[in-house]
Amino acid sequence: MAVLTMAKALNDGLRKAMEADPRVLVMGEDVGKLGGVFRITDGLQKDFGEQRVLDTPLSESGIIGTAVGLAIRGFRPVCEIQFDGFVFPGYDQIVSQLAKVHFRSQGKVPMPVVVRIPFGGGIGAVEHHSESPESLFAHVAGLKVVACSNPSDAYWMIQQAIATDDPVIFFEPKRRYWEKAEVEPDATPPPLLRSRVLREGTDVTVATYGPLVRTCLDASVAAAADGTSLEVIDLRALSPLDLAPVYDSVRRTGRLVVVSEAPSESSVTAEVAARVQQDCFHSLEAPVLRVTGFDTPYPPSKCEDDYLPDLDRVLDAVDRSKAW
Repeated sequence: MAVLTMAKALNDGLRKAMEADPRVLVMGEDVGKLGGVFRITDGLQKDFGEQRVLDTPLSESGIIGTAVGLAIRGFRPVCEIQFDGFVFPGYDQIVSQLAKVHFRSQGKVPMPVVVRIPFGGGIGAVEHHSESPESLFAHVAGLKVVACSNPSDAYWMIQQAIATDDPVIFFEPKRRYWEKAEVEPDATPPPLLRSRVLREGTDVTVATYGPLVRTCLDASVAAAADGTSLEVIDLRALSPLDLAPVYDSVRRTGRLVVVSEAPSESSVTAEVAARVQQDCFHSLEAPVLRVTGFDTPYPPSKCEDDYLPDLDRVLDAVDRSKAW
């Protein structure tokens, strides 16, 4: 058992995957000598060489396009996008090529490509460095979309994503990179595409993912002090969604609050709310409520505390759900 930051857990997970399979390559802007802007790939080029840890030009389209070609030739590329807002020059390659090849070849040409994207706000960054684009990728058939929320999941999920024969968009909550938790390298991890109940409760179900898992767990502690029991579920996989644990929980609590940093319009939270109201309608004692970022471009960093969902906004939604 080791106590690691999420950044170190991701580094260790990448290292283990590269040791286990020589076809695994890491590529991206400044991932080699620098070790990435968040140092997630620190030391990998020194240990595995420049043929397996490649510093690329500043061209996201080139990175993704090269990864597609490498995958066709039998490699398993792991692409790093430096910041969430930089992914869009490569979005055409992801949607038009990466997501389509495995299906259009009738399974003959797998696309074992992982695209790592640090996402979300909370670090006081400049424009294009704090975005939540996960709904754009979750809508694209052919992609698996996941988000880790803690060091243990980061360590295991990156290895599981690399071992997958379909392309995986791997979201990492950048403001949680330096939070520490225990990681058990000999544990049996849960499947990559499964939700997890992190705290059991009886009054209100709270479903979330990525950077706001910690916020919702903190909210559950604060709510308990006032006599309200929250059940907190980490969705982990955003496409395909694993809503069975959410359904089971809502059928017991009768209430659901879905929480995300992303804007609410046409989002992952909207899909969760729609499917729960469709499949658990007779169990609901209140409408499904959502706590999200606002439907505006991400604001300047001095205003991000007003934009991002926080503990008070989560607790307010819980109170409104109970009062319905």
